[in-house]
Amino acid sequence: MTVRTPRRSELSALDWAFLCMERDTAPMHVGAVSVFRADEPVDRERLRGLLAERAARIGRLRMRLETSWVQPHWRESGDFNAADHVYEHHVPSPGGREELAALVSELVAEPLDRDRPLWELHLITGLAENRFAIVLKFHHALADGRDAVQVGLRLFDGYTELTDDDDVPLRNPLAEAVGLVRNPSRWLGTLRETLSSSTESLGIAASVVRNVRMPVQRSPLHAGSSGARRLALVPIDLADVRRVRAKHGGTTNDVVLAVITGALRRWLDARGQQVGEVPARALIPVCRRARKQVDGGNQLSGYLCELPVADPDPATRLQAIRAAMTRNKRNGPLRGPGAFPVLAGRLPQLLHQVATPVAGQGAQLLFDTMVTNVPLPRLPVALDGAEVAELYPVAPLAAGHALSIAVSQFRDTVHIGVQANRAALPDLEKLSEALPQAVAELDHGA
Repeated sequence: MTVRTPRRSELSALDWAFLCMERDTAPMHVGAVSVFRADEPVDRERLRGLLAERAARIGRLRMRLETSWVQPHWRESGDFNAADHVYEHHVPSPGGREELAALVSELVAEPLDRDRPLWELHLITGLAENRFAIVLKFHHALADGRDAVQVGLRLFDGYTELTDDDDVPLRNPLAEAVGLVRNPSRWLGTLRETLSSSTESLGIAASVVRNVRMPVQRSPLHAGSSGARRLALVPIDLADVRRVRAKHGGTTNDVVLAVITGALRRWLDARGQQVGEVPARALIPVCRRARKQVDGGNQLSGYLCELPVADPDPATRLQAIRAAMTRNKRNGPLRGPGAFPVLAGRLPQLLHQVATPVAGQGAQLLFDTMVTNVPLPRLPVALDGAEVAELYPVAPLAAGHALSIAVSQFRDTVHIGVQANRAALPDLEKLSEALPQAVAELDHGA
């Protein structure tokens, strides 16, 4: 009988940073809410079994965290049972989007159990018109947004052939070192890369220091420690966004940022806030992984973009955002203060253990909210024959922040997932209502 050796892989420094940053009141998992349209009432036991069966084939989902001060790593769990990670819930009548969002807000508020593989699936039934939903939770150390899409896709019909044990080429630093010894000609290239990285890191660090500023007192975008969450799931017609883009120029992402800016302005005004006194600097994460590259480690950078909430003219706001994002892209993802994830990925892991929890508490010194765009493949997606009707991404909420926003374009709709600190934003519905109003404002100039 052949005994199979459990796989083992080291964590990258950035993966470990996400774990060190986590607190019970600030869990660091990414998520998605997929709503399916079925022709008849679903068989809950069948769906749970199907999800567990497919998840069990994905090698990465069997990996459990093993921590140490020297070298934390992933190790394949010897007692892994995928069914233990699949849960079932039922929303109350009438089973609409609001009831779904209320339940999901409770689910995303709960940190993942570090003694088990860091993921969960939640099957939600009781939605109107025979709809049901799947909520995916993956720890950010296990997968970034784009990577989570690739893993999640393998749970659905037609993509299960991708779920083999070798789906992720796991990093092995010892093997990399042996390769250098056996091939001395690679040393020079490695040395050049190290020197180049050092220069880039110094530039990023200097830029971060220059852009640190004290948060404005009483800003509703900052909040004290609280694990309670609220969630809004907002669909925007893609045709409306494209019409605005055709009228004003820029990218679809520029338009979405302008819509979010307009919604923030409306929300602040409804609160009686002086919009000119509330800065809204957004962190825009950037995935540095090549499109065809499959890798379990985070490879992230980011841009910082000032959202001009004080400007009363919607077209001018869009042009300001367009200019800022053009400058960011021209400089590239390895420059500027938003590239601090690159810097974090180059720091020793032992330093993260000590410094990252403190640095995470200071995120509000650099940005006020996060707006992330998660790209989705333009593919038909179904589960047990039921097609996906809506797909909302959910981004983690950093300590000290009141709001995070995640955006995905799926078919003919832009889906926006808004996660908020419940104590800081009891009026989240006003912000979610302002999003489509901000689209109309840009479209009609109203």
